[in-house]
Amino acid sequence: MNFNDWFANLQTRTALHSGAGLSAFGNLLERLGNPHRTYKIIHVAGTNGKGTVCMLLAQVLSATGYKTGLFVSPHLISPTERIQIDGTEILPEDFVRMVEKVLAQEREPLNLFEVLTASALVYFAEKKVQYVVLETGLGGRKDPTNVCLPVLSVITSIGLDHTQVLGNTLREIAAEKAGIIKPGVPVLCGELPPDARHVVEQAAHENNAPLKIVRSLLPTGNARVQNVHLVEYAANALGIADNALVNRMEKIQLPGRFEIFHQGDKTFILDGAHNPPAVENLLAFWQTTPFRKQPAAVLCGFMQDKDYPQMLTRLAAYFSQGTVTVPPSSRAAGACHIGSLLSAGWTFMPDVSAALAHVQQEADVILCTGSFYLVGAVRAQLLKLS
Repeated sequence: MNFNDWFANLQTRTALHSGAGLSAFGNLLERLGNPHRTYKIIHVAGTNGKGTVCMLLAQVLSATGYKTGLFVSPHLISPTERIQIDGTEILPEDFVRMVEKVLAQEREPLNLFEVLTASALVYFAEKKVQYVVLETGLGGRKDPTNVCLPVLSVITSIGLDHTQVLGNTLREIAAEKAGIIKPGVPVLCGELPPDARHVVEQAAHENNAPLKIVRSLLPTGNARVQNVHLVEYAANALGIADNALVNRMEKIQLPGRFEIFHQGDKTFILDGAHNPPAVENLLAFWQTTPFRKQPAAVLCGFMQDKDYPQMLTRLAAYFSQGTVTVPPSSRAAGACHIGSLLSAGWTFMPDVSAALAHVQQEADVILCTGSFYLVGAVRAQLLKLS
């Protein structure tokens, strides 16, 4: 069995509400030798921006000389992207070995994210890293990553997403995100809506956790710059004060985060704006770039459990041409979801390759957005053409 087939089999553990739970997950790690206690952890949660903050902060720590592990999700092309040390992805054979080590200690049924989290924590301990930047999977309070006792907690943003699991209000979602706050551990937050900020402030107070809310001086919507500011404050909190290094972060191009590809006379911008707040951030940032003056077409696709009607409405209000396709996931929104939502100038093509070919006929600038599964599939095709 090759690695991709092996991982596909592992994905049968995907169900959101399955899994051992936090207490049993902690017991699992104890049987594995408590690997998460052998290094310093920065724990990052948030509705949007947490992947960007994790990747940038890991790069800063590595560049400063610390051996640094990074655990993020989802992956764009290969599952090995989820577990990295100093920017190098875990080898497929090591990935399999870590998973087998975890499953050998399984007592209660583990879901996919629990398996991957435990595998990453064991791998980082084996490789004797000094720091680990750890991204939550969903929420925070009940997330398996929340077994850790970090040296710093970060909440990047709070918005309405995963409402079927985390709650229907900003206060409810904020309570889940604020669940990563630990007694006495410093907390950094991006700018939050008032209802969410109150919940986080209360949680920090109850835990005697020093709280810093990082406010941007730039216009609302420039999420990339706000994320860089969060990383800058995080680096300072960890005793790193290299202004030249932090300043370079604004120019780093991260996979699937407003990533730009040039293919002949076509320009592709890939950005995984996978919920309404992320789409709003993307559109606000788009207006600050030279692309705003060029005719552009959109290629997008969404998950069924996201507010895809709102995302599609906002994109169609800004871009006159677009193609909606079906991301490669069993959770993807298909024809029965999208058909009645199409605006004039927009079309639906379920096959990703056909949709990519079609949208290139509409404009020289193509924005691929929505689900990270779609962004990853398009990115893989563009890399093959490079």
